[in-house]
Amino acid sequence: MAKESIKAKQRKKIKMAAKYADKRTELRKAASEGDWDAMMALQKLPKNSMPIRVHNRCQLTGRPRGYMRQFGISRVTFREMALNGKIPGVTKASW
Repeated sequence: MAKESIKAKQRKKIKMAAKYADKRTELRKAASEGDWDAMMALQKLPKNSMPIRVHNRCQLTGRPRGYMRQFGISRVTFREMALNGKIPGVTKASW
């Protein structure tokens, strides 16, 4: 399980990316047209306001690897929950 500080940092990045999303899109559109002031303003925004800095993590454990987008959890947590029957419609394959 990931440390609480790492989970908190992730939540902070998500919140900041959502906060600056509209402003960032406007500035990027103006910067693509050649507006130098928009380019400078874009650089002055906080680094963590970029959505690319948000890393997919398991919602329950915070594990950064083996993330399954469809469920929002890691493969380890998914397997445990599927075997316990906590995910509806998911059963162990047998043939």
